Amino acid sequence: MKIQLEQGDVYVHVVYANRGKLSLQMEPNGHLTVKAPKGTGDEQIEKLVRQHGAQIWQRLNKLEEIRKGPDKLREYEQEGKFLYLGQYHLLHELIETDSLGEEQLRADLKKFYINSCKKIIGDRIKPYQALLKVKPKSFEIIESRTKWGSCSSDRQLAFNYLLAMAPVDVIDYVIVHELCHLLHMNHDRSFWRRVGAIMPDYKEKERFLARYGHAMTL
Repeated sequence: MKIQLEQGDVYVHVVYANRGKLSLQMEPNGHLTVKAPKGTGDEQIEKLVRQHGAQIWQRLNKLEEIRKGPDKLREYEQEGKFLYLGQYHLLHELIETDSLGEEQLRADLKKFYINSCKKIIGDRIKPYQALLKVKPKSFEIIESRTKWGSCSSDRQLAFNYLLAMAPVDVIDYVIVHELCHLLHMNHDRSFWRRVGAIMPDYKEKERFLARYGHAMTL
């Protein structure tokens, strides 16, 4: 669910269960989760998130500072190392580096990840579509501080370009997760059963993103 705050949009995962009240939590990677009683309306969830909007944005900014911290140590030169598909590579192995300044190298590297992510998702989404017997309206590659993927009510999927840094099996998990939202928009038991039927070890992939997601940044 996308919720508009004064500072900008945030994306919230909603989990419905047999419980008495709403709760909001932020995971270590910055993902927001609302746990709600079954039957809770969107208005109540949006109200809860907006009530904590200032604190949410403050924590997101702190996470962003932490994520950007390693940039000071990174070297945008031929011997600088960057993640791609779960492994570190020298910068010159990923993009052309000759006679380019840091600003151009950074821009070219971002373009490399965006293009790579688009191709990887495009190739790997097809077999999972067949398994789940679903087809999204389209998918796009985006830049986001708070989500690895999303599924809108009009069946459009979005994937964070930084996923190109993750191992292939983790990318597959995000693909499966978002495709399953075409069948179950909420994170209810039916949703997780469907995810688990395709990817039984999905919790390991979630733990990977929570633990190492901060390192997947430019």
